[in-house]
Amino acid sequence: MTTIFWLRRDLRLSDNPALNAAVALGRPVIAVYILDDADNGEWSPGGASRWWLHGSLSALSSAIKARGNRLILKTGSALTVIDKLLTETGATSVYWNRRYEPWATKRDEKIKTALKDKGIEARSFNATLLREPWEVNTQNGYPYKVFTPFWRALRALGEPIQPEPAPIRIQAPSIFPQSDKLKVWGLLPTAPDWAGGLRDTWKPGEEAAHSCIGEFTDGAVFDYQDKRNLPGVSGTSRLSPHLHFGEISPRQIWKAVVSSALARTGSLMPGSVETYLSEIAWREFSYHLLFHFPELPSKPIRNEFSHFQWQDDPEGLSAWKRGSTGFPIVDAGMRQLWATGWMHNRVRMIVASFLVKDLLIDWRIGGEWFWDTLVDADLASNSASWQWVAGCGADAAPYFRVFNPTLQGSKFDPNGAYVREWVPELAKLPDKLIHAPWTAKPIELADAGIELGLNYPSPIVDHAMARVRALERYKEIKAGRFLVTK
Repeated sequence: MTTIFWLRRDLRLSDNPALNAAVALGRPVIAVYILDDADNGEWSPGGASRWWLHGSLSALSSAIKARGNRLILKTGSALTVIDKLLTETGATSVYWNRRYEPWATKRDEKIKTALKDKGIEARSFNATLLREPWEVNTQNGYPYKVFTPFWRALRALGEPIQPEPAPIRIQAPSIFPQSDKLKVWGLLPTAPDWAGGLRDTWKPGEEAAHSCIGEFTDGAVFDYQDKRNLPGVSGTSRLSPHLHFGEISPRQIWKAVVSSALARTGSLMPGSVETYLSEIAWREFSYHLLFHFPELPSKPIRNEFSHFQWQDDPEGLSAWKRGSTGFPIVDAGMRQLWATGWMHNRVRMIVASFLVKDLLIDWRIGGEWFWDTLVDADLASNSASWQWVAGCGADAAPYFRVFNPTLQGSKFDPNGAYVREWVPELAKLPDKLIHAPWTAKPIELADAGIELGLNYPSPIVDHAMARVRALERYKEIKAGRFLVTK
């Protein structure tokens, strides 16, 4: 008898409940990854995610081979592929780890029912979250819509279960089914090859993920509270893409961080460590919202925002995507995103606010761009975060909170290190001018080699006027008076 271990967003061997359960049966295991874009609909992996997936699968294949087995790659409908594998191998059970996207939960339930009707054992496990979305609810049994009580409730459930080590060996079948070649899938860009910055910045895979958490817990986690909002310094863990692809689990991150804190302080939990753990909980909260509000990626949680009249501004959108808005902190973030597939979280909030409130462009359009360009493009976190900025989601930012990109830049990048790295044409400006080059005197611009409108754009919008416009539009929604614009 053989067990099919269906890999999805859990591309690791350690702390993998479905794999451990399959190995514990003492039977041959067939590890298969299915590229099933058809079921994903509009949320098939974007370009940056496909690049990461290639590297992650390559690393996983090597790790499985080192344990005496192989990774089988298949394309097509998951149910069809699994059905063919069952016939070909005579497998009697299929194990996998759960996903929580709306299309995935529907597909998994369909597959589980079909397998059980055939007498095949079908089991799914939680490898993605600290707690299942249905485990953390209000006293009345309703889902939380505000983070702080959600965080308290999550904490009240106690410490997460301990992560398990990777199996030493994964028993192989006597005959392996045929497998696709990874390079044939075309996950890597070729014409043009735009992934040079991604290759220079990242190394996908489980081993790299554990190196990343090791470096973070050795020191940076203890300064996290002070440095996490400073994009010009290395103050965050940069684990988000590893976590998204399941190369490391939240339980493993939690244990590593807590163990490091206890080793340093004995029994006290430093504030920076607690702050970092709460960020892991924000990810949990996003999945909680996606599970209970499956239309989160496309429909505002606050129904009144369905009537919001967004602007059609192709030129503004194009400038935002290119990092050519004339607001240095915004441009730096968008250029970092394009070059590396990642953006500092504080800057994500700034650029999102600029798109939604300065330009009045629909938050869903911003979410789609992030989906295609982020290596950590996660449907739950991406959707919840854009709704938060737009003010239309759960625990949303107050509608009157409009980020001033100039003040945000001066506060969180005071010496301009971040802007100078990603907007080098402004590098020679003094710190006091680098976040507002349009306020510089002609001689100061000349000394810095800047010609506004030529080698660096003038601001595409007057922020003060844009703020007033946004507040008026939001007030109409709050009052229930819906504007009709051309």
